[in-house]
Amino acid sequence: MPEEAQKTILIVDDSPENLSILSELLQSDYQVRAATSGLKALRIAGATPQPDLILLDVMMPEMDGYQVFGRLRADPATRDIPVIFVTAMNNMEAELQGLESGAADYISKPIVPPIVLARVRTQLEIKQARDRLKDQNVYLENEIARRMSENELIQEVSIRALAHLAETRDPETGKHILRTQSYVRQLALELRTHPRFAPTLNDHYSKLLTRSAPLHDIGKVGIPDSILLKPGQLTPEEWKIMKTHARLGSEAIELAEKDAAGTVEFLSLAKEIAHWHHEKWDGTGYPDGLSGDSIPVSARIMALADVFDALITRRVYKQPKSYAEVRDIIASARNQHFDPDITDAFLANYKAFCGIADSYNDHILE
Repeated sequence: MPEEAQKTILIVDDSPENLSILSELLQSDYQVRAATSGLKALRIAGATPQPDLILLDVMMPEMDGYQVFGRLRADPATRDIPVIFVTAMNNMEAELQGLESGAADYISKPIVPPIVLARVRTQLEIKQARDRLKDQNVYLENEIARRMSENELIQEVSIRALAHLAETRDPETGKHILRTQSYVRQLALELRTHPRFAPTLNDHYSKLLTRSAPLHDIGKVGIPDSILLKPGQLTPEEWKIMKTHARLGSEAIELAEKDAAGTVEFLSLAKEIAHWHHEKWDGTGYPDGLSGDSIPVSARIMALADVFDALITRRVYKQPKSYAEVRDIIASARNQHFDPDITDAFLANYKAFCGIADSYNDHILE
């Protein structure tokens, strides 16, 4: 019995005679340890290596078997060790009490060796099966976590690749996607306890929002270079074409959604951001002229992050503005361009956003 020979059984009984009888019966097939009191049994059970099974006498002085069993179950380190009660109380009530308390089995004295051996073997096999299942569950949980992490990494890399593709059309934006993504993350963090936003900005939503943010300008891929890279002011007709990048971006993401086998949450947020991040709180934005809370939260957060970065960054058609100037501009746009509560959160932690900008600096405020 090579597997059973590796198993350890702890026998707990205040009677040396009973310990001797059970030890002689089991030691040919198992490693046997003995305890003459409940306290000693608890010490052995909590030590390494732990017993695989405990044969526990009920009637003991100072701490009886039920009390020992309760202590074993209360300790996370020992609660999974199966226990067989062994007692001279040969009545139905005692047996029911033991089983109802959670014991694996119940053996009456005087013991019958074949019965003891059979029940010990059965409980060890059950424990072995349970341990294998637990190991398999742990493996599966770890494998699921690994694959989810891998999928998230693939998503992030794919998003960054698409966003960088859009930036190749407009190289002066540099680290714009890294900065705006960080601004969005910071805003979501600051707004998560606000009464208006707490129901939406949970950890899951904020994570998806941050992941989706780099795709806000993906539609610029469809704008002609003559307009996208024009150093001067756009004509009304050119501006009309430039504004189509919001629709082009959301339509491209919607096509990706349709190609997916099921719903992809971050694509839904990415579509919202791409389509409506140029809407304004007062309804004067584009492409749909939405106002107030009819603008998705994701787009309202992205709008402020995008404008802040555009103002502090050098572009082919303008010089960057100072942090002090930009703060005043954004404050003046409260309740007009931007959601007032999002604006307040932004201004209250303005230094944090300036710090993010400095950490991804490229031609900012030079």
